[in-house]
Amino acid sequence: MRVLIQRVAQAEVTVAGRSTGRIGAGLLVLVCAMQGDDAEAARKLAGRVARLRIFRDEQGRMNRSVQDSGGAALVVSQFTLAADTRSGNRPGFSTAAAPDEGERLYLAFAQALREQGLQVETGEFGADMQVALVNDGPVTIWMDTAERG
Repeated sequence: MRVLIQRVAQAEVTVAGRSTGRIGAGLLVLVCAMQGDDAEAARKLAGRVARLRIFRDEQGRMNRSVQDSGGAALVVSQFTLAADTRSGNRPGFSTAAAPDEGERLYLAFAQALREQGLQVETGEFGADMQVALVNDGPVTIWMDTAERG
């Protein structure tokens, strides 16, 4: 699985003009399930995200996790994180999980974050979504469960 994490002051995702998820301070997590991923990969990655120390402590250093800071997570499916741009001008997405498997793992990832004690809001898998955010820092981190070629 791949995630792109942004520390945010606030974030919201809308579909066809209706809000499907909104948070204050916390993490916007864009998620892509890749071929070969499984529920265990989703669970482990969710744990890493929940414990990632990218929030400021009392000295202003990035030393606290979203769990420590009491923040929430907005989880949005983003299959384009699987883009292969090594050749040509059009990205390929053949390494992304099939849609049904991608949705299952996306939901498993969100549930695993909830099990870490986080308030979790979500987008809508497969929908045309608009995501608004105020990036805090800015802080943007990429994580992947496997090294891929």
